[in-house]
Amino acid sequence: MNIDILTLFPEMFDGVFSHSIIKRAKEKGLAGIRLFNIRDWSVNKHKTVDDAPFGGGAGMVMMIDPIARCIEELKSTTTYDEIIYMSPDGQMLDQAMANKLSMSRNLLVLCGHYKGIDERIREHFITLEISIGDYVLSGGELAAAVLADAVVRLLPGVLNDETSALSDSFQDNLLSPPVYTRPYDFRGWKVPDILLSGNDKEISGWKLEQSIQRTKLRRPGLLDK
Repeated sequence: MNIDILTLFPEMFDGVFSHSIIKRAKEKGLAGIRLFNIRDWSVNKHKTVDDAPFGGGAGMVMMIDPIARCIEELKSTTTYDEIIYMSPDGQMLDQAMANKLSMSRNLLVLCGHYKGIDERIREHFITLEISIGDYVLSGGELAAAVLADAVVRLLPGVLNDETSALSDSFQDNLLSPPVYTRPYDFRGWKVPDILLSGNDKEISGWKLEQSIQRTKLRRPGLLDK
């Protein structure tokens, strides 16, 4: 899988993509992530990428020309399964969407900034708009990093234990059950004995029951799915 990210601040991704799961995926050749600075497609000598909105109002708007030039140049050499815009009014990112996107070969992700991007980019280039929550960030970079992590970790061979992603919260519309490790007894707080029983069937049943109870308590809306 390849993920191309269009941004005004490529340096924001340095730490996120240099550690843990995404670093491992890149080193194994399972995922490629390229960062493109939208300013490089500005024809203005000052590399201007924003301007005041027509009709007035506070804030600035990312200009159509640099973004369009960038997308068109990349599309001339790469066929994208989706051209994604990270936006608070997009479709909410969930596990089902991450699963679907993990089957893609090439994704292009546009990070907005300021008051957003010229609407014509959304109308003529964007194929999917994604939100990571009902709140506003300073830009789309953090949201794009979240999306990349959620998708890349699902690629076969990325995780050391291939079954790990399958047991994550939300994969079956249930939250994960509680987990424990050594020591068995810490300050009198003990691990449930069932987990030490060695009875796989009973352990599986306990985990399912715990998942259902936790979901009912914390995210009951998931059960409607």
